[in-house]
Amino acid sequence: MEMKRTILVIMVWIVGLGAFAQTDADTLVRPEVLLETSMGNIRLVLYNETPQHRDNFLKLVNEGFYDGNLWHRVIFNFMIQTGDSTTRHAQPGQTVGLHSPDYTIPAEIVYPKYFHKRGALAAAREGDAENPERASSASQFYIVYGTTYSSLSLDKFQERIDQATDGKYKMTEEIRDHYRKYGGTPHLDGQYTVFGEVVEGMDVVRKIQMVQTDDYARPVDDVKIIKATVVKR
Repeated sequence: MEMKRTILVIMVWIVGLGAFAQTDADTLVRPEVLLETSMGNIRLVLYNETPQHRDNFLKLVNEGFYDGNLWHRVIFNFMIQTGDSTTRHAQPGQTVGLHSPDYTIPAEIVYPKYFHKRGALAAAREGDAENPERASSASQFYIVYGTTYSSLSLDKFQERIDQATDGKYKMTEEIRDHYRKYGGTPHLDGQYTVFGEVVEGMDVVRKIQMVQTDDYARPVDDVKIIKATVVKR
């Protein structure tokens, strides 16, 4: 009888261990994408909690969609944006950033778990007036650089977020502390889908967001994605 109880305990332990391992794998095994740019490499991890954005991004990367794309919109202390495939043929001074494939992705806003911290990978989209559901562009995305903020500034940003989201999204104290210490773009929280983050190459993002730009935020000297590759599934 004692032997049966011992075996039963061991079996329960094994089953529990397997369940824990599966949960751990779900958390740790995330796809990663390498962006080889003309100013250095940026490595991104994609969140499994935003599956439609993850799968669409991987599809486009595997198709070579981003190869040769310019970082067509760059704003100092804010973000760098790309994903218009027509920019690979853009002439100097040409207006860019107007193109993406003819479909959108439903918003997958996982907040407060994922927010617009420095290094966040997020989907661009049309404005609220024409896009009240806040669906994401099929291809255009941005990487946050941002800056740090005082508590007073964060209070004001929370008011803006409340107005934009009818009070649905509130910055936690942990998020506020992150923005105070490390920076980001808090005014975008709850309104754009964050679907990944930079795990290597923030120094490259920093360099790109510092380049000289024209009146339309396009870099005067082209900065491009040479190649995008899925490096971990």
